[in-house]
Amino acid sequence: MQTRRQTLKQSAVVAGLLAGSGLFPQFALAFNKEAFNAKSLDGALKALGAGGAPTESGDVTLTAPDIAENGAVVPLALSTTLPNVKQMVLLVEKNPNALVAVFNVSDAVEPSFATRSKMGQSSDVYAVAITADGKAHYAKKEVKVTLGGCGG
Repeated sequence: MQTRRQTLKQSAVVAGLLAGSGLFPQFALAFNKEAFNAKSLDGALKALGAGGAPTESGDVTLTAPDIAENGAVVPLALSTTLPNVKQMVLLVEKNPNALVAVFNVSDAVEPSFATRSKMGQSSDVYAVAITADGKAHYAKKEVKVTLGGCGG
């Protein structure tokens, strides 16, 4: 039987080996601070490398409730059938920071994601697919919030 101390020691050794070999997750490198700090939809998309004005597209799907009972946990899902998509982006227009989530997509990843977001007030929500050529295609839905989640 292994003691707690032995387990902790072995865990520390494994973490050290992973960090030393470069296999430890590098979450900080994937964080786009400028995009997440953007106060507007255009600012967030520009920071993510989307060129030009986004265009509405039937190939992008956004699933969101018409009315969110609790703005602290609003379920949102986005997907696309567009080819050559490099990122899927979720934006909430009236949140203090517009960008909610960025999902990097490759040929090995199906561009379909679900998450939950805080919403401080009723707002338009955008699902944006950014293609390899930098074009942004979006779907939009208004979500009414009855109880604010961003400190409201």
